[in-house]
Amino acid sequence: MKTTTDHHANSKGEESPLKSFLVVNGPNLDLLGRRQPEIYGTGSLPELESGLIAFGRDLGLEITTFQSNHEGELIEVIHTAEVDGLVLNPGAFTHTSHAIADAVRASGIPTVEVHLSNIHEREPWRAVSVVAPACVRSIYGRGVAGYRAAIRHHLNRTTSPGEEVRYGPHRDNIGDLRRGERDLVVLLHGGVWKHQFERDTIESLAVDLHQRGHSSWNVEYRRIGAGGGWPGSAHDVLAALDFIPQLELPDGKVTVIGHSAGGYLGMWAAPRSKTSVDLIVGLAPIIDLELCVFDAGELEPESRLLLEAGAPPRVTPGGIPAFLIHPIEDAVVPFQHSSDLASETGVMLKEYNGGHFDLLDPSKPHWELVLERLSP
Repeated sequence: MKTTTDHHANSKGEESPLKSFLVVNGPNLDLLGRRQPEIYGTGSLPELESGLIAFGRDLGLEITTFQSNHEGELIEVIHTAEVDGLVLNPGAFTHTSHAIADAVRASGIPTVEVHLSNIHEREPWRAVSVVAPACVRSIYGRGVAGYRAAIRHHLNRTTSPGEEVRYGPHRDNIGDLRRGERDLVVLLHGGVWKHQFERDTIESLAVDLHQRGHSSWNVEYRRIGAGGGWPGSAHDVLAALDFIPQLELPDGKVTVIGHSAGGYLGMWAAPRSKTSVDLIVGLAPIIDLELCVFDAGELEPESRLLLEAGAPPRVTPGGIPAFLIHPIEDAVVPFQHSSDLASETGVMLKEYNGGHFDLLDPSKPHWELVLERLSP
């Protein structure tokens, strides 16, 4: 059993009250780096914990970590925690421990469940979590980045809670609506259509827009492995755009912002929607599925699946004004996707010197360029 905590001072050297989070890891996670590194990675638990403490420090947070192989000790630390949020990886107790689930409920502390591996693509018994219903969100299959995503989700849902609005019958036909007095911005997340990547990945942009007075609707859609792919993902996004009048927002402009795969979906759906879309913003958008296959990078398997299912090889904004921002050295979606589209259609393209995932951070310089486009 191990507990690690970190306290720090503000820029004036004074102790300041911080939002506090407890990261709890369950059985066998003390063996990280040694246990099945092909699944769980090569980093150790101390490296994971120190990285999270540093991540919290950068955000002005106090992070405490705890690990135990014993169910009772995990329950006790949840019972006695005095924090604003929990990040919980119950290990194999995920699938059996109703007692841990009850402890989470009894604590009243908002909890995000995290798993390093994609539990939905392993043995069938791993896909069942008895803890998830007690949690505000489950994040899986993103490696150690999932822990940081959990902390960011805690911050976002506290800073600007969203109203869940359902636009269709599937469980993923839902979006987080934050109502404001300025024009509506619809956000479409990326993740190469993989089901482990959800709308929390683009949530920080939705929250920032709301804090600036915009209405923002952060839309979820079916992904590959959860009923999505082609045409499911595209039809969901089209249904969400068509649903906009039912949100009962003041009349105004509608902007669609799509990151990576979300850019592809936005460009396909916006010209086909019954709702008039005034602007499409592509943040390192996937434009050309055939190019993804040709490059044989990490986009290749899902892009091939979409093409085989009949997805359009390329998308364009279809006459809707568009603005693209794309890192020149993007290691995920090559800059060529946006540069080819811009040269062929005259779409405005802004080169960016950051990374692919920097575009999801509203504190980065590119975001001011987007906000300028949204200004009346």
